[in-house]
Amino acid sequence: MTDRISPEHRSWNMSRIRNRDTKPELIVRSLLHRMGYRFRLHRKDLPGKPDIVLPKYRTVIFVHGCFWHRHHNCRYASTPQSHTAFWNAKFATTIERDREVRRQLRKLAWHVIVVWECEITAEHSLQKKISTFLRHY
Repeated sequence: MTDRISPEHRSWNMSRIRNRDTKPELIVRSLLHRMGYRFRLHRKDLPGKPDIVLPKYRTVIFVHGCFWHRHHNCRYASTPQSHTAFWNAKFATTIERDREVRRQLRKLAWHVIVVWECEITAEHSLQKKISTFLRHY
């Protein structure tokens, strides 16, 4: 199957996808703030520049988009029907990079939470997930 839009327009679309201050990330940050947690953003000295860093708890939070980071069994993690070989390679690289970043952070004694884009709509569940995790540290 061929792409329905021109390569130039596809490039323009892709250039508009942000990697920080996304809506899901802002929602998680707002929730954390309301829960009383204080945090730092995108620390460059940590592997993967985590979206949210809670230094007091030595915990980092990654807010992952289900499509880009391939949330398993999620309806948002669909694969485009055109250029599937390209997309599958891109997704495999992303998954491996995420795995390596988590490994490096654990090696540095940091705890890692991954919040998926689809989890953001259930605020109570997300709040419970975060507070349960942080209660151990």
